Formats: sequence, structure tokens, C-alpha cells
Amino acid sequence: MTTALAHRGPDGEGYYLNREIGMGHRRLSIIDVEGGKQPICNEDETLQVVFNGEIYNYVELREELKRFGHQFKTVSDTEVIVHAYEQWGSDCVNHFNGMFAFAIFNTVSRTLFLARDHLGIKPLYATLVGNQVLFASEIGPLLQHPDFRREVDLSALAELFTFRFVPSPKTLFNGIFKLPPAHWMKVDGKDIEIRRFWNDVPKQRTRYSEHDLIEEYQALFEDAVRLQMRSDVPVGLFLSSGVDSGALLAIMSQHSHRPVQTFTIGFEGADRTNELEGARQSALQFGAEHHSMMLSHRDYITYFERYMGDLEEPVAHEPAPAFYFLAQMTSAHVKVALAGQGADEPWAGYDRYLGVKLSSLYSRLPTSLTGLLASLIGRVPLPMERLKRGVASLAEPDVLTRFAKIYSFFSADMKAQLYKGALKVSFDESRYGTKEALRALQSNVDHLDPLSQMLYIDTRANLPDDLLMVADKTSMANSLEVRVPFLDHRLVQFIESLPPGLKLKGMTGKYLHKKAMTKWLPSETVYRKKKGFAHPVANWLRGPMKALVDDCLLSSDSYMPRYFERGYIQQMLKRHEQGREQFMRHIYLLVSLELWHRTFMSK
Repeated sequence: MTTALAHRGPDGEGYYLNREIGMGHRRLSIIDVEGGKQPICNEDETLQVVFNGEIYNYVELREELKRFGHQFKTVSDTEVIVHAYEQWGSDCVNHFNGMFAFAIFNTVSRTLFLARDHLGIKPLYATLVGNQVLFASEIGPLLQHPDFRREVDLSALAELFTFRFVPSPKTLFNGIFKLPPAHWMKVDGKDIEIRRFWNDVPKQRTRYSEHDLIEEYQALFEDAVRLQMRSDVPVGLFLSSGVDSGALLAIMSQHSHRPVQTFTIGFEGADRTNELEGARQSALQFGAEHHSMMLSHRDYITYFERYMGDLEEPVAHEPAPAFYFLAQMTSAHVKVALAGQGADEPWAGYDRYLGVKLSSLYSRLPTSLTGLLASLIGRVPLPMERLKRGVASLAEPDVLTRFAKIYSFFSADMKAQLYKGALKVSFDESRYGTKEALRALQSNVDHLDPLSQMLYIDTRANLPDDLLMVADKTSMANSLEVRVPFLDHRLVQFIESLPPGLKLKGMTGKYLHKKAMTKWLPSETVYRKKKGFAHPVANWLRGPMKALVDDCLLSSDSYMPRYFERGYIQQMLKRHEQGREQFMRHIYLLVSLELWHRTFMSK
């Protein structure tokens, strides 16, 4: 099991074994390079810990724990975890500022305690095989157990085709679950207890000064970057042409004694939307040592041979392979990199949040007009997938169902034509397939407006189960640690205390965030049109990647006919190839699912 994680930690390995438990660890040496080997124990060796991630406030916690009488033999952040658990028990997680997945075994009480960080930056998987509990940072180690049976969870597959990812706690493997973000799990000889430790319900401010809020946010953000630059090895930066990574670079430059190393990728055939020139200009402005590379369809095709082996969970995230190449380039120069992920979800930075805001206005229009509008747009013979999905969701009165429709580019009608066999039998559109997967999160904020509800859910579901998972798996496949300062949980709590008008003001997303970033960046950078991770994958699927698509979806040995109607897939491919519809994400998800099957289910 530990060998299956070697890529996450090429610098060393360690084990703790007794009659009841075995714990293994692979180390990527970043803090206390010489002394931080794991497992690490407390003074009397009654507690043993293995840990993946970083506790950014470990310096402050170490001093606090010393005042309680704890004795340290290393200067690593890992040892802080074991003494914090010794001092505070399960409440130790509320003292941590960091990204973490860890396991502590208590040799006296014979209990195992596992925990995952507030926003799910680091993954933690578990399964029960007979009377044995297995846990790991990835799925691959769990599959090493000879008695684990590889089966597809059909309910998780249905959720994948609604949300574009499988929401926690499920995975596509029947019996393997993800410990959700901000949860701990305690295992003893009798029971397994799982509890959420960070469950703050946002209370929005009603009285405030915009100027004071900006200053408070700037101070929190700068402190988050300062903490996350803590490392005994150089720290680099994933740099785009946008405001978020640009602000990171500005602050990193102030706190670094050497030029920051920055890294950017572009795509062949996407000249108008590439980030390369804007990133180069930002790097030049702050004296960074800049690196860049250009990706082609050949890179995608080559990487697809191992793609799902790295990711382990299919997602409709077509830029995902690009993160692998970005991490590969970065890992040749540094062991740690900061990234600008995590600012868009709490700050309303995506176009879909405009739709949520407009839904309240749309709902006041006469139903005869809204029905006609939806019908007309649905019949438009143009590739307007996002617009059609958005309009279809606007008229939905139930908030959670509306969210599910916004996420799901496979509409109810498409699913009805696509699904077959057991998947079709289990298909229940009255629940919009699987919207209950997000019910627990939405129930925490159902007193808030729809926009605030969606931002809350996205930050705790879409981010950890899709974007952060992709970033973690592709970076750690290259033995690179990626840190995300915008997801310091103190920042998220601050943002969620703001009324929605300070996040999405008029048509401007990330309103207060952008105003705050002008402290470090020129206005033309802050208010430059967002490019996202622009790419030409839709054109590649029609052209140079068509043979791979046909092999995955139409070949005689494809797994897809087990679940889906072959004729409907052929129709989708034809309409996309002709440019009559935009089915890029649909095709990409199907290809990813086939590659996942070939990687894990053919063994």
C-alpha cells in the first residue's frame, strides 16, 4: 500500500506496526528536512501519527504547546499534530490552519483518529474489508488488498452525470468513500464514528464600512500568503494573467529573499485566449524567474495512457490533464508551489453565479413568457450548451433542483435517452437524479439567499471533489506540493460573512475582492476579462483526438455500452463533429469514464 504512494513522497518511507494496526508513510521533505521522518510519536510513544499536508501555524502552536509542558524532539509541523491531539483530543483540528489528512493511533485506548482539513484540500479515502479498516491519501493503495472487490457504484455514477464529479462521501468504487472536508473519523474495536468539526453557519453583516472590510480582507490575505510561504525549500507559483495569481506574486515578492519562480502553460491553437503573454508581463513586473510551455493535442493523447491512474476519479474537467504538465514543469525547479485556486467559488467569480442572481428576476416574469423563451432557446440549432442549461434552470422554483440543473450539462431528456440497463432503471428524475447529495450542505444555509447558498455549496463540494482533487492528484503525481492561500479557512469565513452584493455587484463578480487587490496590482490587471483555463479541447475532439474518442466510445471492447445507448452516443459525436451542438464536456466525461474503466476494472 505504501509503495503505491511512492510518487507522493519520494524522499523516504516509514512504518509503525503492531498486532492491531499498520501505518505507512511516504515523505516529501519540505519542513524539517533532516528531522521530520514519519511516523512521529509523542514523549511516551503512546501516540503515533502519519500525515500528509502542511500545518501552516505550526510555529505558533509549537510555542503554545511548549507552555503546556510538551517536549519536542523535532522542528517539524507533523510533531505539532501529535502533541496537539495529546493536549486537546479531537478538538485539535480546530487549532490547525493548514491542509491536512492525518491518522493518529492511540496505543493505550486502541483507537484510530483520522481527520481531513476544513475545505478538503488534501484527500482521504477509506474502506471496510471484512473487519479491517483501510485508509490512504489515494484510492490505489486500498485496491492492493486482495479481498477488495472492484465494483462500480451505480448511484455514484448517476451523481457523476449530474454534478460532473462524485460528491463526497461517495466514490465511483463501491465501498470506498471519501472522508468529507472538515470531518474526523474515530475507529475503535466496536464502532466507527464520523463527525463534522467545522460547521460554522454564515452570519452576514448588516452594518459595515466597505473601506474597513477591504482593509480587513487585505490583512487576512497577506497573512495567509505569509504563512503558506513557510518552507525549508524554495516555493514557486502557478502564474496566469489574472488577478488572483498576480496578487500572490506581488506578496510573495515582498516576502522572498530571491526571485520567485513562476510557471505558466498555454495551448496550441488557442492564441487569442492563452495566458502566456499576460503571465510573462506579470512575472517581469515583479522580477520573477519565469518558465512557460505550450501544450498540444499530442500531449493530451500521450498522457491519457496514465491519466486516470493519476486522477482515480473521472470528472468533466477537460483542462485537468494540463495541470499535470504544469506540475511536471514546476517540479523540475521547486518542491512547493502556491496556486490561485479557491477565489472564484466564495467570491462569485464564475458566470453561472450571474444566472443564480437573475433567477429571482426571471421568476417574476409571466410563465407564458418564460416558457416561450426556454422553448425557443432549447430549439436553437447552435452550440449554446451553457446558455440552454442556464435558461432551463432559471424557472425551477426549488433552489436545490435549480443548482443541480445548473451543474448538469446532461439534461433530464439527454439522460433518459442515454441511460440503459440498471442505470436507466434507477434513474429518478423527480429527484433530479441525485440532488440529495448536496442536501446536507444546503440545509445549513437555506435561510440565506440563493446566491449565497450556491457559493457555500460550491466551496465545500465542487472545489474539493473536482478542482482541488485534480490539483492534488496531478501535482503529487509529480511529487509537487501545491498550496492554496485563498482557501485559508479564516478568509473563507470572512467572505461568507459578507452580503451577496459585495461579491456580485451588478454584473461584476468578485467585487470587493477586486477592489482589495488594487493594493498590489494595477487596475488594468485586476479588471482584465477573465480567461480561466482557456483551451482548444473542443476542436481537438473533433479533429486530432477523434480517433481516440471513437476508440473509447465506439470500439467493440468499450465499457460504455454497459451503461449507455451506443446509438445516442453516436448522435452526440456526429452533432459535435458537425458543429451543430457543443458536446465537448459530455464527450470528455464519457471518454474519462471509459479510461477509468480500462485503468481499474479490467484487472
